[in-house]
Amino acid sequence: MNIHRIIGGTINLISYISSRLAARLAVLIFSVPRKAKLNAEAIQYLKTANQQDLIYNNFSFKTYHWKGDKDTILLVHGWDSNSFRWKDLIELLKQARYNIISIDAPAHGASGSKMFNAPLYSECINLAIQQFKPYAVIGHSIGGTSCAIALKNHNISSLEKLVLLGAPSNLGISVNNYVKMMGYNNRVSKAIRAHYLKHFNQVPEYYCAENFYNDIQPRGLIVHDKKDRIISFKEALDIHRVYKNSELIKTIGHGHRLKSDKVYQYILNFLNT
Repeated sequence: MNIHRIIGGTINLISYISSRLAARLAVLIFSVPRKAKLNAEAIQYLKTANQQDLIYNNFSFKTYHWKGDKDTILLVHGWDSNSFRWKDLIELLKQARYNIISIDAPAHGASGSKMFNAPLYSECINLAIQQFKPYAVIGHSIGGTSCAIALKNHNISSLEKLVLLGAPSNLGISVNNYVKMMGYNNRVSKAIRAHYLKHFNQVPEYYCAENFYNDIQPRGLIVHDKKDRIISFKEALDIHRVYKNSELIKTIGHGHRLKSDKVYQYILNFLNT
């Protein structure tokens, strides 16, 4: 039995004593990143940027700025990551003279907060957009979804382009995959939904393509790998179906991370047209 099933079995037992406590523990495990902090190489590279802290509620999140004389591009990473994941793309954007901003998500990189979730991330993204007025935002994985939530919830009309890399279409799918991976029973599964409804006023399925991509304005580029083992390619199709002003590019062999010169060229072509 793997560690996930051991933890899942323990929380299942707790659910018979208190379903609320079981849900809190399950959501805590789902919301705390494990490998998101900066290592020495990342810290050294990010020192080449001007750094600034922005404040949301009771914590600060880190922003990095590489100055350029062209349009401003905002980079938004995904789960268990940080701004250093963009290093190769940043170097290409610098060569093209773009003005580059990157942020570390809550509980990631050099940012504060112990918890992470897409609605919280979306509020930080909104603040960064208001502060730096980007022409385009590039979001990877849950970062892309959080961008869409920010655009919808805050009716942001200034953004011209949005790039989604391996983004999930429905957070309910992500939660269900987590429940299956951990082997949670129905008591825990139902309690998790009740927890989200209580604390976010919505169940996870509310955060879906139909609710957040149906009328956003920026021109979109969706890049997703056919063999992505983290977020199914079907989710890219779901987003593209609803996001009318978007183009979908299917890759093969680049996985969920989508770190490749080919993908970066797709992005640069999109930004330049």
